[in-house]
Amino acid sequence: MKILNKEFNRIIEASRFLKNIKRVKEKKGKSVLFGNSVRSLTGKEIKILEKNGNHCYDWSLIAVCEDFSPDRIISSFFFGKCVIGNFDPSPAIIPPGIYSSTIVNSEIGNNALIYNCGAVINYIIENNAIIRNTKSIIQSGTSTFGNGMELAIGIETGGREVLSFAELTIDTAARIATERGNKELIDAYNSLVNEYTSMAEADMGIVKKGAQILNAVKVANSFIGESVLIDGALLIENSTILSSEDEKTEIKDGAYVKNSCIQWGCEVTSMALVENSVLTEHSYVERHGKVTDSIIGPNTGIAEGEVTSSLVGPFVGFHHQSLLIAALWPEGKGNVGYGANVGSNHTSKAPDQEVFCGEGTFFGLGVNIKFPSDFSGAPYSIIATGVSALPQKVEFPFSLINEPSMHFPGISPAYNEIFPAWVLSDNIYTVRRNEGKYRKRNKARRTQFIFDIFRPDIVEMMLKAREILSSVPKKKDIYLDRDIRGIGKNYLLEKNRTRAIETYSFYIRYYALKGLKRVLDNLSDVTKKISESSFRKALSNPQWEYEKKILKNEGLLDTKLKQNMEELLSMEKKIAEDTEKSKTKDDKRGNRIIKDYSSAHKPAPEDSFVKQTWEEYKILKEEIENYDFSS
Repeated sequence: MKILNKEFNRIIEASRFLKNIKRVKEKKGKSVLFGNSVRSLTGKEIKILEKNGNHCYDWSLIAVCEDFSPDRIISSFFFGKCVIGNFDPSPAIIPPGIYSSTIVNSEIGNNALIYNCGAVINYIIENNAIIRNTKSIIQSGTSTFGNGMELAIGIETGGREVLSFAELTIDTAARIATERGNKELIDAYNSLVNEYTSMAEADMGIVKKGAQILNAVKVANSFIGESVLIDGALLIENSTILSSEDEKTEIKDGAYVKNSCIQWGCEVTSMALVENSVLTEHSYVERHGKVTDSIIGPNTGIAEGEVTSSLVGPFVGFHHQSLLIAALWPEGKGNVGYGANVGSNHTSKAPDQEVFCGEGTFFGLGVNIKFPSDFSGAPYSIIATGVSALPQKVEFPFSLINEPSMHFPGISPAYNEIFPAWVLSDNIYTVRRNEGKYRKRNKARRTQFIFDIFRPDIVEMMLKAREILSSVPKKKDIYLDRDIRGIGKNYLLEKNRTRAIETYSFYIRYYALKGLKRVLDNLSDVTKKISESSFRKALSNPQWEYEKKILKNEGLLDTKLKQNMEELLSMEKKIAEDTEKSKTKDDKRGNRIIKDYSSAHKPAPEDSFVKQTWEEYKILKEEIENYDFSS
């Protein structure tokens, strides 16, 4: 609980959003924007305003900044207490000012532009903000700006609820959604969010400096952050929109946002809908995408499809018409293909079922995933096109689940076929490419990611999977879930069991030898001299201790260093060959089917990532050849 309290204190201390709300609630002086540096209108200024077609029932309620000029306020109505800044000369087609608009109980900052707005009511419009051709921007009553919403994550009927707040992270949301047995944690989190929500409550809306609200239908009870661009949105209601000058958030082209928190650098565009949700930094929803009661991780994109009651982690691709419902996927880094139905959460009794997707899972075209299911123990697995998967738990990383290649007596035709470690043995191109792809695509600044796919927690799953496969009490031609725990509602052929053991072993040893190589690089001097005992002097740290444990268990710890490095180099070469081979498969198939395939596609040897993989092998070869193992 101390860690949670510390994290919230850090968030509250750093929150520019809360600081802005506090500034409004604890107004010092006559004006939020100008303090006491305001005055009443002069008689001359009132005459100019009225001559310019402006109307006010009581001009005495209008305060202006010290250097106010009325020249750029034309054909507008003012009601209640308003504060108006100054509008400097500008070469813009429509220079700063207030034109053909209605202003009610609001403050307008210096060099703001309010043009053809039906109503600006109870809002603080900061310096250089633009509101143009917008029907209404209204704060009615008190609002929490979408903070403190109860999001039904995973189970639509309740049980994993997460309270929202503007700076919510995927890691925090995942803890609250998945550690439901820890009542102390849940109570502490809810108490802290309620405190945050109370701090976020205000009776005035805010449009921060440099924000633009153009051609919108309605903005209500919302906080609009610095440099936000809203253009052609249908509705933004009861929401917090965070943004900054160099991480602009955009909501435009028919978008609909309600009861939500949208973080820095996000986009909601092309008639997308976001309701009762949190979009974390640099995520986006577009092309009629629909996100409700969900939390979307950094760098994840939702287009055309529907996400409901889900926690979706970073770097998930969701770019076609498909459904993801009641999913817990905090690890992200996966894909949802066209027509995928990851959503049978309804048993006809209640929509109370859920799915744990697992890191890097690829849901292929038109798959049907029946709930409950758990693929969290099978990271970087592929559910192949057209598969209909029964409720199940799979615990074999890098697997392929495909439609059965044949049917067997006594085995339900609803069972699919599983190929453990297939992604490593037959599709390593994808695995290696993903690491670089996510590094290049990352825009998030506040979230730390581990891009390495081969890391202790994943390797531990591979070790467990190998142990289970190696421990079958009796060899058979075909295995079911009663024979091998963790293969789910699938069958496994003996030939694929033995192949998976070999593949897992290869990459477990590869991971450990890469760790040894890293340690040798850190210990070797400029002459590259390495003694057999040198690596034992390496400073202890959790990563090296784990790698050393694997080296020992794999019989590598007492093997000659030169021999180990030669094995690593051989492995790196095989991986480069397999990477090119997996890409070459596409070339061969494409050339058989598409007559000009080779004219439109680069052959595997010219593929940028294949070339990069071979370059990495060459670098490793040169480094190992430069080692001096003579000492």
